Amino acid sequence: MTKIVVAVKYVPDATADRKFESDDTVDRENVDGLLSELDEYAVEQALQIVEEGEGEVTVLTVGPDDAADAVRKALQMGADAGVHVNDEAIAGSDAIATSLVLAKAIEKLEYDLVMFGMASTDGSMGIVPTLVAERLGLPAVTYGSEITVDGSTVTIRRDGDAASETVTAEGKVVVSVTDQTGEPRYPSFKGIMAAKKKPVDEWSLADLGVDAAQVGLDASGTQVESTAPRPPRTAGEIVTDEGDGGTKLAEFLASKKFI
Repeated sequence: MTKIVVAVKYVPDATADRKFESDDTVDRENVDGLLSELDEYAVEQALQIVEEGEGEVTVLTVGPDDAADAVRKALQMGADAGVHVNDEAIAGSDAIATSLVLAKAIEKLEYDLVMFGMASTDGSMGIVPTLVAERLGLPAVTYGSEITVDGSTVTIRRDGDAASETVTAEGKVVVSVTDQTGEPRYPSFKGIMAAKKKPVDEWSLADLGVDAAQVGLDASGTQVESTAPRPPRTAGEIVTDEGDGGTKLAEFLASKKFI
């Protein structure tokens, strides 16, 4: 029986009007959010693995109250249970602090395999899976375009610009998968209704034994000095073609150093 923990993130909707807080962190309270699209691929692969054999999928997220929506979406897709680490002290945490919280939460769970998406759609760093693997003392098998599990053996295909690699690991392992692994499923009506009865635990930092001084904005190794709103879009230039449209277009492109 394969027990899989999938770490997912609640991110601001990329199509929403995103803003920054007074401390130059992203405003996550006053903007619509959703389960990170890239994490859906990890949920999908985890579900396929247990469907081919026997197992359970637990989704884990770290975030504010609204982050429960990310867990709920994964449960609707077919995951069996959820864990939501929710503590005000976590706000503003960088990747290193986030990896600490995730690792401590994973240690409280039974698992054979830990899965991530390749990156979050808001931070796009892609380093958290490796950081968590280091904290757990496990091998990290990352950026898999294809994943297979045979007993205690995990194999991925990693596609690069010039070649593809096959990487294999034994025993417990941390895996990240790309958006080339196959389209995530849409929650069915049956799945949506079933998700309402699935268990979701909410843990605080105290439950994990994590000191609040180890997380949050003050513990971050980096600081954002300033932010500025995106400038409004300006009207485009209309070129009337009077037989010299091609020349005018070439001159415009040349002036912008596109050609």
